[in-house]
Amino acid sequence: MPSSTSSSERPGLVLRQTASDRPGVAQPVPERDIPPQPWGRILVAAALLAALLLGLWEAHWRDYGATPGYYANDDSQWAAQRRRINQGEGGKTVLIGSSRTLFDVNLDVWEQTLGERPIQLALEGTTAMIVLEDLAADPHFTGRLLVGVTPDQFFTGFASRAQAIAYFHKEGPGQRAGHWLSQRLVEPYWAFYDSDFALGKVVARLHWPLRPGLGGPAPVRKLSQMDMDRNTRMWSKVEQDSAYRNMVRGLWTSRFAGPPPPNLNTPAKRAAAIEQQIARAVRAVTTLRARGVKVVFLRAPSAGDYRAFEDRAFPRAATWDVLLARTGAPGIHVDDYPQLQETDIPEWSHLSAAAARRFTAALAPLAVQQWR
Repeated sequence: MPSSTSSSERPGLVLRQTASDRPGVAQPVPERDIPPQPWGRILVAAALLAALLLGLWEAHWRDYGATPGYYANDDSQWAAQRRRINQGEGGKTVLIGSSRTLFDVNLDVWEQTLGERPIQLALEGTTAMIVLEDLAADPHFTGRLLVGVTPDQFFTGFASRAQAIAYFHKEGPGQRAGHWLSQRLVEPYWAFYDSDFALGKVVARLHWPLRPGLGGPAPVRKLSQMDMDRNTRMWSKVEQDSAYRNMVRGLWTSRFAGPPPPNLNTPAKRAAAIEQQIARAVRAVTTLRARGVKVVFLRAPSAGDYRAFEDRAFPRAATWDVLLARTGAPGIHVDDYPQLQETDIPEWSHLSAAAARRFTAALAPLAVQQWR
């Protein structure tokens, strides 16, 4: 059988030498001439096109109801407020909890009522427990603490924003500088600068066909407007646009078949979770009170199907009453104070902007009474 002919023996074939074939001689760099182009005009055209597309995107979201001056509710924003405790403001009033504490307590009204502006450290979709424990471990904090209790988050340990704590403790100078620049050069002027309007999220919300095994609860949409120091109020679109409001209610309803993760689908699992969270609260409150911190718990209003779900899955007698008895801390429950029983709760979980102002005006004096 004739042997195969190597490529080097094929007539007319010229092989490209490599560096190994020419020791000590550098491999030549291929060069290609670039034809002359009107690069200046191309650059100007590209800049104009980018500006046009950016302007159209901004106009679209303004027409949708967004307004400039939105400050991103991200980990940097939270860390900036948390850092104040370690920079000489450890004796101030601090608000922690989930989104109800964030939406329902208006810092402007609190300051007008009591002459002090609190530090807002509530995190949406997140139990107050993780911030409670972080403050308990920080000797710089010696002030007063209002702890919001949203039953389906507080008594399960649900914490979608738990990473904010770790971010605060490891945030570097570059991250702080980026946050400072964003707050002064971008966020006050652009309406589209909101995570809910990010192109990736907009595309993901389109009605794509789902493959088997995919799906799950839809993410929560934009609900609020936030100032630089995290003073927050309900976004006007939730109050005024019935279709948008009903969409938000639908998001809550999709979660009412059972508590949010961790999935506590039996009474025994739920009871064990409640016991675990109350034990964590007892340890944290004991540490804080030994340092002179005054603590009061708050159960803010809810309504409709959301309130019915909370009462069914986390009844007051098995949760709130036990929490107060075990921690020895006072509490303000909306059901006990007629002046707190606001009924303007558009999507069942958070007060409207006007109702939050009235609620805060009534709440602030009650909190002072409990702290004494």
